[in-house]
This record gives sequence, structure tokens and C-alpha cells, in this order.
Amino acid sequence: MRLGLALLIALHGAIHLIGYREWSKLAAAGELSARTVLPLSPTGSRIFALLWLTAMLALLAAAALYALRRDAWWALALFGVLLSQGLIVLAWPQAKFGTLVNVLLLLPIVSAAAHARFSREVDSEVRALLARPSEPHASSVEPSEIERLPAPVRTWLEASGVVGRERAQMVRLKQRGELRASPDSAWMPTEAEQYFAVDEPAFVWKVTTKMMGILPIEGRDKYVAGKGQMLIKAASLVDIVDAADEKIDQGAMLRFLGEIVWFPSAALSPYIAWEPIDATTAKATMRHAGKVASAVFTFDPQGRVVGLQAERYLGGGADAKLTPWSVSCSAWRTFRGIRIPSQGEVLWKLEGGSFSYYRWEILDVEHNPAGPYGRESGARTLADPGPSEPAPKNAQ
Repeated sequence: MRLGLALLIALHGAIHLIGYREWSKLAAAGELSARTVLPLSPTGSRIFALLWLTAMLALLAAAALYALRRDAWWALALFGVLLSQGLIVLAWPQAKFGTLVNVLLLLPIVSAAAHARFSREVDSEVRALLARPSEPHASSVEPSEIERLPAPVRTWLEASGVVGRERAQMVRLKQRGELRASPDSAWMPTEAEQYFAVDEPAFVWKVTTKMMGILPIEGRDKYVAGKGQMLIKAASLVDIVDAADEKIDQGAMLRFLGEIVWFPSAALSPYIAWEPIDATTAKATMRHAGKVASAVFTFDPQGRVVGLQAERYLGGGADAKLTPWSVSCSAWRTFRGIRIPSQGEVLWKLEGGSFSYYRWEILDVEHNPAGPYGRESGARTLADPGPSEPAPKNAQ
């Protein structure tokens, strides 16, 4: 797909060389003006011919940048296509068929421009989240802090390795996985980044995938100042989902609560209260921005989180109803000294049965990072985690 589009842009650009040669000959002979829709002076004729060469260079450069996966390709391609079409209109009788290629190229170019805009907007939200005021040096988790917690929660925090370590104030992580929109739809491979603020709870999650392996889909889910919003776009142009109401707020809040398993020191935050249930389960209740959300966490004897359950609104709007929602964990790894769940799935329990809609794998987690992935000064590579710990056979 990428190679095909790069070749089409390059071929279209190369054809402009033929135009440059033909129009240059006509300009030199003083015959070009008779072939254009508007009459051109001798100087205008020479400029017209040179502009075909300019369009060729712009399109060839855009093809090379696209093949090299450089984000700036679309700007050069857009310039080249618009210039090309302007020249075609001026020389319409001879060059009109080039319009078909320009129209064909315009959709991926406009989509790339929209993607760049969407990425800038999400990056701005991420930078705002990471720029929140926090303590210069986060305090360490003290053993005395976990004594008041229910036994399985206390065992979890001890086994995770957070005791004695710096507590998380900001977090970034990378995921990959599979996503689907309905029980009978195909799985779509995903890549995602997520950023969290802990002291004042918030997150921004951005994801990319492809529908049917062709149509690019990107989304952003966030929870900021007690408000959630989910935005999903096709080809960065058409909104598939743009939801923000009290029911989305509740879902985003539950998501934050469930995802503290990737930065366990957040379990000690003042807005989260824990209640014992039995030796392997405990209820966490999050109170923030005047709202309340609760989930039941389940732990194994080794102190690992194996899942959680909650009542969550399935979507937003008047028809959205509270629906059993659960997360299961199937493997664990240690990232930068903290053991966390590294694989699992998320599902709804519908009247017709369970609907698994997201399978996830954590590729990297960093607490209190210097900045967003790949954009901070002296960007670091992903951590080399420890070996995966699969779930016991009797738990699978």
C-alpha cells in the first residue's frame, strides 16, 4: 500500500517532466500561448514551462519522503498536486487527463494532513498533562502506608515492588493489541500510547488501527478534570465516535481506576478508598470531581492482580445502560523494577454472552518520565522487561 502510493506519486511527478520539455519547446518557438486557455506573454510562457518542472520536483520529493515515512510528505505533495492542477487547467485541452490522478492523490494527502492536525491536538493535550505542577522529587512509598490496606491489596503492593520506591506522579506507557467493535466483527491490530497524571487523576490515550487492513482509524480517549471524552476518526477525517457526557465521565473514571495496576503506588492516593471482601478480593472506590466509581479487584496468592469487575455504562447518551464490565490479566512482567500485568483482555457481559472487545499487551511503562515518547530531550529506548509470567494453568 505504502509502496504503491509512493510509486504513483513519483510516476505522476515524472510525467510532469514530459510537460516541461514540450512546453519549453513551444515557449522557445513562441507558440505556447496559442495552446493555453489564457494567452501568455513570452516571459509568462517560460515561467509556465518552469512550473511544470517545479511540480515534478515537489511530487518526486513527496514520494521519497512518503516512502521514508516522514510526516512532512503531505505538505509537499499537496503543493505539487495543487500546482499541477493549476497548470492542467491552464493547458486544459492537452493536459486534462492529469486531473484524474490529482483527484486520486488528493484523498490520501488530505487524510495525512488531517492526521497531522489530529496528532498535534493530542500531543498538545499530552504536553498539558505532563506539564502539571508536581513535587520536584516524588516521595517514596513507606511500609507504614500500606498497613491500613486490606490484606490482598497490601500483598499486591509488596509483591509489585513499589514499597521503598519513588511513587508515580506521571506515567507513560506503550501498548499493542487487538480491538473490535462488535462480537461478530473482525479483530483489528492496534498500537497505543497512554499518559497519566496521578496527583490530580487524568489520562490521555491515543490509538491507531486499520479497518479491513486498509482504512486507517485513530482515536483518543481522555479523562481530565473529572470529564471524559472519546473521539474516534476514520482516515482522520470522519468522526465515528465523538462522545462526552456524564456516562462517558463514569466510564473514563473507571478506566483510570482499573489502570492503576500499571502504576500501583496510585492505590495509595487519597481519592481511592479500599474495602476488604475476602482473602483474594477487595473493593476500590474512587471519588473525584464530585463523582464516584467502584471496582472489585481480584488477586492471586502471589500478590498479582488477575482481574477486576465493575458496572460501567456501555457508551454514552440516553440509551447507555450500566453493564457488567471486566478486565482479566493473563501475564505479568517487571518494568523498571515494578511488576505489573502485561497482557489481558477487556470484555462486556451482555445478555447474549460475553463480548471481548480489546486484547492488550504492555510494551513499556515508565513512572515520572522526562516527556512524551520520542519527543523528550535525549529520548530513551524502551525498557527491557523481565520474562513474562503466565497465569497458572488452573487459572486460564
